[in-house]
Amino acid sequence: MSKRLYVGNLPQSADKLGLEKLFGRCGTVNSANVITDRVSGRSKGFGFVDMAYDNEALKAIDELNGSDFDGSSLIVNEAKPQRSNQSGAGGTRRPGPPRGRW
Repeated sequence: MSKRLYVGNLPQSADKLGLEKLFGRCGTVNSANVITDRVSGRSKGFGFVDMAYDNEALKAIDELNGSDFDGSSLIVNEAKPQRSNQSGAGGTRRPGPPRGRW
């Protein structure tokens, strides 16, 4: 079964291919991505890697957590499940007239 890993403290130079290569030393990488800002397109400093097998994911955590990657000390651990936003609106809205441009 596959396991999703969180990778933090990524340098600005990090990209998908670099993560795939780095984590590929520990096992089979199903996918990798670096989270970027929607406006600027710059890295937010973290990403996710999906490893094919649990034992390879544990090996990646052991070997890569705290390791140097282009001058940054990586944080690697098991990703937590994404929280769902039940309201769908991102928050609560006070009653009153509509906001925004007309």
